[in-house]
Amino acid sequence: MLPTTSRSRSSSSSSRANPMFLQYFRRIVKWQQMDVEYTFWQMLNLCTSPKVVYQHTKYHKQTKNQWARDDPAFIVICSLLLAVATVAYCATYDHSGSHAVVVVVSVLLSHFLITGAVIATCCWFLTNSYLREEAPNSHVVEQRVEWLYTFDVHCNSFFPMFVLLYVIHYFLSPLLITHGFIPLLLSNLLFMVGASYYHYLNFLGYDVLPFLERTTFFLYPIGVVIVLSPILILSGFNPSRYFMNMYFSQRL
Repeated sequence: MLPTTSRSRSSSSSSRANPMFLQYFRRIVKWQQMDVEYTFWQMLNLCTSPKVVYQHTKYHKQTKNQWARDDPAFIVICSLLLAVATVAYCATYDHSGSHAVVVVVSVLLSHFLITGAVIATCCWFLTNSYLREEAPNSHVVEQRVEWLYTFDVHCNSFFPMFVLLYVIHYFLSPLLITHGFIPLLLSNLLFMVGASYYHYLNFLGYDVLPFLERTTFFLYPIGVVIVLSPILILSGFNPSRYFMNMYFSQRL
């Protein structure tokens, strides 16, 4: 009977996931159903008090019986803000309207959506395969990390990094892209803080799940970032110039 029960659980969980995805994507085109005010509250607190956001994630699990958001407002607003920021860069550093469109689409897909889907898939596989606690007995309901939740964690982690590396970086970019040690140092420090905070929020997102263990694994990339930063500074690598040259080489 146990294998039959296990199969029925997995099939019922997958059947629940499909309607959840369908409902989620339907709401993307229905702006009236999105909770915009709550989304901006989350964005603010992710920059100032991220643990509060994940405390509300627990409440969401208790009321909706799922860890992932059922409201796509966060992804939609984050995408719009990223597009606006990229347009600001294009208006300052680009000379071609058609090239600006390519840059906006490229940044939106490669920096946020596609990269986020890849990271979410890797984290989804890692957490479900290696970080779940062993059930003490066969009567305990098996819990798994939802893929949509791992993408939520990426989006949460991305937003403060967006504020640092797209918004604040925009205003500092005239200084950061110049030659010299000060721009080199400031650029590397800004990217180090942004990347470290991204991985810290990634850790908080998985640490809140009670059925995962060894979630400190998600803090390890911060050590790698901290070790790499002095090496990049000593080697003369300026990440601001590198990424700006990637898109606007004619103007730098």
